[in-house]
Amino acid sequence: MHANSRPRIALALAGGGPLGAIYEIGALCALEESLVGLDLTQLDHYVGVSAGGFIAAALANGMTPRELCAGFIENSDESAEVFDPSWLTVPAWGEFARRAIMLPGLTTSALWRLLVERRSLISALERLGPALPTGLFANDEVDHRLSSLFAREGRTNDFRKLKTQLTLVATNLDSGEAAPFGRPGWDHIPISKAVQASSALPGLFPPVEIDAHYYVDGALKKTMHASVALDQGMDLMICMNPLVPFDATLPEIVQVMQRGLPPEKRRIPRIVDGGLPSVLSQTFRSIIHSRMELGIKGYERAYPDTDIVLFEPDHRDPEMYLANTFSYGQRRHLAEHAYQQTRHMLRSRRAGYSSRFARHGITLNMDVLDDTRRQLVVPVKPRSRIGQAVVSLQEVMEDLGDVVHPRARRHGTV
Repeated sequence: MHANSRPRIALALAGGGPLGAIYEIGALCALEESLVGLDLTQLDHYVGVSAGGFIAAALANGMTPRELCAGFIENSDESAEVFDPSWLTVPAWGEFARRAIMLPGLTTSALWRLLVERRSLISALERLGPALPTGLFANDEVDHRLSSLFAREGRTNDFRKLKTQLTLVATNLDSGEAAPFGRPGWDHIPISKAVQASSALPGLFPPVEIDAHYYVDGALKKTMHASVALDQGMDLMICMNPLVPFDATLPEIVQVMQRGLPPEKRRIPRIVDGGLPSVLSQTFRSIIHSRMELGIKGYERAYPDTDIVLFEPDHRDPEMYLANTFSYGQRRHLAEHAYQQTRHMLRSRRAGYSSRFARHGITLNMDVLDDTRRQLVVPVKPRSRIGQAVVSLQEVMEDLGDVVHPRARRHGTV
């Protein structure tokens, strides 16, 4: 950054479905109130992938993290800006119908292969493949609701009319290449349609047709796509990745003491005890996270003059892993948890964060961070004296580690 010039700051938000959006909203609310000199609605570039695209688009339109929390987390009847994750569980009836129309012809072809050509049953069943729907749930509501949301006064659904830069990344299904909606040549698409395409996770949602091409979730190519903004010479790059693999190997008592878990959460089962859903979840998280780690290391080498700060959940924390994001009450709890955990990270590594952010005119508001009464959406349960002492000791040790090993935390990974 040149002397007397304003630092260029960007925000990159990875995906993670409704759970990822909940984490990112809670964490952003903590950053909003704790970082003096940083306005999350006035950044130079926003990059969003999948669920992160919804939040990036809202921030670029001037919606604050607290406003997002009111609409997405609190979801009150009085709110005029409600985004309900239950919209994403509506069956894709249109896709089912389109595939069903093909079934008679495909069945005839399969029978011909089996009975006339004397091919194997497996070979015959392959003919029925095109009759399978490309997604189970409809995501058209994403486009419709966001189009209405961004049509309100002071906002826009047009990339070209934004006061800042917004890039929403999807993947071209036919070529496998990233589609950076919002960049020149890609900015004629409505923002709401780009969010729909970027969050179309294959298998769950049908591909989204745009200009005679079909697009799916942007995470298929990369986890974060932060390089879209880094290529423009950012001074500070703030990244958020909500999906991390859960480490269930730590002793129970260590987990309880470190995070002050309530009694019902004290027994953390082995991943395999959760059956196929847990195994698939852990597998997906591990793949996404390992790829993201490689990406961050690549960014560090390619952009040495940029401070890269990554926020993500603690891999020892079971709260985000054992979550049902479609439960209204649990959404509130998880947002509060992400909010408090991000506050804890900022406190426990205050020395490292202070030095990094100070280079860009940003300071930590320690009065806010040290206020144990602060909450996002639910009352904070007071810790016992022992629990508070353990947390305080942990924060001191982490902060000391940040000072002793500054290179290990140079880019602010948490």
